[in-house]
Amino acid sequence: MIEGVHFRLDPGWATPAEVGHRALAGALSDLAAMGADAGEAYLLLGLPADFGEERALELVRGADELAAHLGAAIAGGDVVGAPVLMVSVTVLGWAERAEQLVGRDGAREGDLIGVTGRLGAAAAALAVLDGRAPRTPGSEAAIARARAPLPRLAEGRALAGAGAHAMIDLSDGLASDAAQIGRASGVELHIELAALPLDAGVDDVAAALEQPAWELAASGGEDYELCFCVPASGHAQEHVERALAALDLAPVTWVGEVRAGTPGVRLSDERGHAVRIEGYEHLR
Repeated sequence: MIEGVHFRLDPGWATPAEVGHRALAGALSDLAAMGADAGEAYLLLGLPADFGEERALELVRGADELAAHLGAAIAGGDVVGAPVLMVSVTVLGWAERAEQLVGRDGAREGDLIGVTGRLGAAAAALAVLDGRAPRTPGSEAAIARARAPLPRLAEGRALAGAGAHAMIDLSDGLASDAAQIGRASGVELHIELAALPLDAGVDDVAAALEQPAWELAASGGEDYELCFCVPASGHAQEHVERALAALDLAPVTWVGEVRAGTPGVRLSDERGHAVRIEGYEHLR
């Protein structure tokens, strides 16, 4: 994560501890999307000359607190000088057997599509912090969630155990990430935008922006929830819901189904009309 691209380092945007938390969360979320357990993490810090030792330690403490909460261990890394603050995280994950892990290429025609938790907080927070939408009590909830995302490691393991065919974390936005499952699996994911679960404050920000709330939920990255596909037959849907409820984990919302078609994703609005939405593009 790079200052000026992924965050701004000032009190209104992010503290050093929040930067450390978010950088590690983004890396661990990739493990969650495979149903893996977290192991070691390694941090590379690129520090500007005026950053200072105390702020560097604060950043590492923010990452270390999240690691301790999720059962990971920061085992090393490196520190170099840099023109702006940069945090690069490498994480190692594991499973007892390779077949316990879930990839992006296993979605099958007829599968149900689900997402964990709620979406849109990161996009709503960015709109407020950029000055495109006003701060309100509702938007403050979205900002708080965006500053401290929680990777869905336990949910990923539960979904893998419940028979998920394919899974991905929502780091670049549902529109982009679901399309990756479709392309890897050679199928078309049909998603109903009106079914997307919205995080607190997203409605308020969307109203200020004069756009549908589901647009923020589908386009915004860094929610770090999971999108997954499970078979429609064999009580897999009930199995997934029971597995997550038994562990008091993030709820599941069913948002569409997998069909034959052009590999990728098809997004439909409330009237069933196809909608084109783009997620985050890394090189744009």
